[in-house]
Amino acid sequence: MKRGIIKIMALVAAALMAGTVLMGCNNGSTETTSTEESVQESQLKDKYELIELDENTVYFADIDIKGYGKIIVKLDQKAAPISCANFVALANMGFYDGLTFHRIIEDFMMQGGDAEGTDKEGIAPMIKGEFSANGVDNPLLHTRGAISMARRNSPMDSASSQFFIVHKTYPSLDGNYACFGYVTDGMDVVDKICTEAEPIDNNGTIEKEKQPVINSIRIRT
Repeated sequence: MKRGIIKIMALVAAALMAGTVLMGCNNGSTETTSTEESVQESQLKDKYELIELDENTVYFADIDIKGYGKIIVKLDQKAAPISCANFVALANMGFYDGLTFHRIIEDFMMQGGDAEGTDKEGIAPMIKGEFSANGVDNPLLHTRGAISMARRNSPMDSASSQFFIVHKTYPSLDGNYACFGYVTDGMDVVDKICTEAEPIDNNGTIEKEKQPVINSIRIRT
């Protein structure tokens, strides 16, 4: 476990994320000025802290979605230590608060955590892709309720802040994306969001005003 965490600091020092991941991104805009953005980004970056997650501790993420309720996720830091550490760091700094699920496809997945076009742009670093196609032994499968890191098609080490929750089991994702946990409660929320979604294209893009809002993501043990 320590070996994986030690490598994280070098990995996160790479270029910061700014673009598409897993077949789509949110193209929202921001009205904040560049000066305001610099102050806000600096404040958020100061809060970003990677910690070593205890192998023997069970970590849960409570994802509170406005108007829908909570999705409870159990993280698996043994299978995906880097993905979990990054997700916990972002959640602990309040990075996800106010972001949305911008891409939803029924019977596939719901994707969120995109900071593009907000005052959080450029805060989240790119991390190692923890999946077999990238040389990492991660046994977790993309079954219904899996949570996994979204990424660009290339390079493979391009996951950042965006994640997705699998609505229906999707084997073709196995070995190509870093699954890092599973929903233990709140699949009814996932079902409601996915079945009610009204994407405007085949890529699952949801209109800005209709994107489910993440009130908060809180980590607990």
